[in-house]
Amino acid sequence: MNFKGMDVLAKYVPELNSTGGKIRIGLYAIGWVSLVTAYFIITDKIPTWSIDSQILVIAVGYLVLSQFFSRKQAYKEKYKELAYRYAFAHYGIPGLALILSAVAHAGYMNGPVIPTGWWTIVFLVLGWFMVCIGALLWIRGVFTFGADNLAMLYVYYPEEGKIISSSIYSVLRHPVYAGVLRVGIGLALLNGNANAIAFAILMPLGLTSWIRLVEEKELIERFGQSYLDYRKRTPAFWPKLRDLGTFFKFLIMGR
Repeated sequence: MNFKGMDVLAKYVPELNSTGGKIRIGLYAIGWVSLVTAYFIITDKIPTWSIDSQILVIAVGYLVLSQFFSRKQAYKEKYKELAYRYAFAHYGIPGLALILSAVAHAGYMNGPVIPTGWWTIVFLVLGWFMVCIGALLWIRGVFTFGADNLAMLYVYYPEEGKIISSSIYSVLRHPVYAGVLRVGIGLALLNGNANAIAFAILMPLGLTSWIRLVEEKELIERFGQSYLDYRKRTPAFWPKLRDLGTFFKFLIMGR
């Protein structure tokens, strides 16, 4: 089964047209994730460095990924029709690897132990709930969004972008990010130490800053006032109470 949007993405990333090319891209991404994970495993041996290391990697990840946006014109001038391909290889994959590896790190990072109490079972139940809901939301969001949108293709080719019709976008502006956010918070709660909980508190702030300062600036350029109006009435990550029915229907039905 061909993943939605992969055929469009393959037009601008020649490697996706061959099995060998896909393997090379996969190994490149896995290499970055492995490198970052190894860094976390090493630095977690330093008791006072775990949360600092987490914040550092997240910050560097956002900085690297932001270059994918800010260097768009320079890459178009230098690489022409392959601008997107090179920019995503240089900044998209490394930046996402740093960020997603840090999200996963929330589940095993070290830190001061929180004494057990009634809150322990709350962390456990809420943690599993967030991981399960977040993972399902991410999967549903990815298949709705498609590979082309997921890989931010239309940042470089906005004239080819299309409006995606799905009920989830009447409830959340960023369902894929919302899924990652829930998984990260859930992993931190299951981990249960002070550093992980601190990261769970800071994570929404970091993600909100990213979409406001970088990603949504591109969307406002593309869609103008209509997107500003949409942003006013639709939350980014957490549905309004009146929209919970639509939210859970999307999770169950995928539409």
